[in-house]
Amino acid sequence: MGPGLDGQICQVCEGADGDRAGVRQTAEAGDRNLVKKHLPKRTAREDPESKFCQYQAFLQVVRELNDFAGQREVVAENLLTRICVELAKYSQEFKQERKSHLQEGRRAQQQLENCFKQLENSKRKFERDCREAEKAMLTAEKLDQDINATKADVEKAKQQANLRSHMAEESKNEYASCLQKFNRSQSQFYFLEMPQIFSKLQEMDECRVRRLKEGYSIFSETEQQVVPIIGKCLEGMKAAADLVDEKNDSQMLIELHKSGFERPGDLEFEDFSQPMNRTSSDSSLGTPRGTLDSRLDPRLLGRNKAKRWPFSRKNKTVITEDFSHLPPEQRRKKLQQKIEERNRELQKELDQRDALNKMKDVYQKTPQMGDPTSLEPKISETLGNIERLHLEIQKYEAWLADAEGRMLNNRPDTVTRYNRHLDHASALNNNNCSHEKDSPDTTVSDENQDALNQPIYTEFDEDFEEDVASPVGTCVALYQFEGSSEGTISMQEGEELSLMEEDKGDGWTRVRRSKGGEGYVPTSYLRISLN
Repeated sequence: MGPGLDGQICQVCEGADGDRAGVRQTAEAGDRNLVKKHLPKRTAREDPESKFCQYQAFLQVVRELNDFAGQREVVAENLLTRICVELAKYSQEFKQERKSHLQEGRRAQQQLENCFKQLENSKRKFERDCREAEKAMLTAEKLDQDINATKADVEKAKQQANLRSHMAEESKNEYASCLQKFNRSQSQFYFLEMPQIFSKLQEMDECRVRRLKEGYSIFSETEQQVVPIIGKCLEGMKAAADLVDEKNDSQMLIELHKSGFERPGDLEFEDFSQPMNRTSSDSSLGTPRGTLDSRLDPRLLGRNKAKRWPFSRKNKTVITEDFSHLPPEQRRKKLQQKIEERNRELQKELDQRDALNKMKDVYQKTPQMGDPTSLEPKISETLGNIERLHLEIQKYEAWLADAEGRMLNNRPDTVTRYNRHLDHASALNNNNCSHEKDSPDTTVSDENQDALNQPIYTEFDEDFEEDVASPVGTCVALYQFEGSSEGTISMQEGEELSLMEEDKGDGWTRVRRSKGGEGYVPTSYLRISLN
């Protein structure tokens, strides 16, 4: 029998496929943990880094890696269910069938051995009876020639010789019969029974090899089935890398962190050779009073130093409620963010107030549904929250108007400043008297100040409201999806869609088809490009 008939190859193949599936599962678990670790916990609106294309590309690579891990999971599952389980089941059947065939061969061999033992016994008996018959005949002849022997002894010896001859003849016939029987059994064993058993073993072994062949084929097919999807995952990673625009990210970083400070002007000449009590009108080189005051004020010196040397070590900043500790541009953005947050909270409280009032009306009309007075504490709390949010919004809007007014007031025209920077010192000296008469903080008229306190870009509000439902990007369907559940939409592989709303962290993205129709599809099925 060949070396494969003991089933060791099946066990080895089963073990190898099991190890392969284990490796796939380990790699899949590692990728899943990696994706879980690096996917953002916050939504795109809350995460400021989501605006950068490099970060969007990183998230896309992580999502593609998640799909890649899913394909590894598919491979591991197919290896376990279609190969390992089937081979384990067939290995048990193979052992039972092999055992039954070997037992059948041992039974046939045992029958032949028993027949051979009978032949040997009959042969020895025939040999023994022949010797006894020959001995009895010699004894009878010897007595017949002996003159001293009686006639009775001779007759008795002859009868004994005839009996022994008869027994030898019967043993001979029995030996001949056993010999014929053994020859028939031996011929049947070697020409019929053993070939049949070996044929069954051969068929069984060929079936085992065929099963192994199918396992090898399934092994390669399982890997080949996921190759196109893995290729698309890799293409998605490459496409995400191609979307990275370093110029755009650097410009966005500048916009995100620009301070709004004006570049410092030229330092004034301070003439210490003139008497200190000399008025500024005696000489055009005299130091203006405002400049001298700023020179003597350490707070203004520290502020000017901070503006002049942006890379110096910064002291610990005291955070204020109106964000005045921030640069002008950063302060404006922070105040706008606070106003938007308070408006969202206010809208929630207003909705809750309307819901409570409707519930109170229902309770008043149908008292059996509930007590209207039980809602009074919640209504009072909601009204208090609404009043508080209104006050906070007004407070932040006032700070925002002040910040925008200061930015517009401190933002001179660049070309004009470049053309007049040489006359800056003399202009300050000529206006020194007016500075002494007016307050230091009064730089513009009341009418201009009121105009500056108004929010900027109000003329674009209506345009932004009209564009609320406009797409935020485009996307391409990587795979086909059948939107059978409510709220979803079907799409074909390679179809171009409009991105209406980004993934909020639940794995679904809202898209719009070019032929009409809007709904949610899995985010992992898309290659997204944001505007």
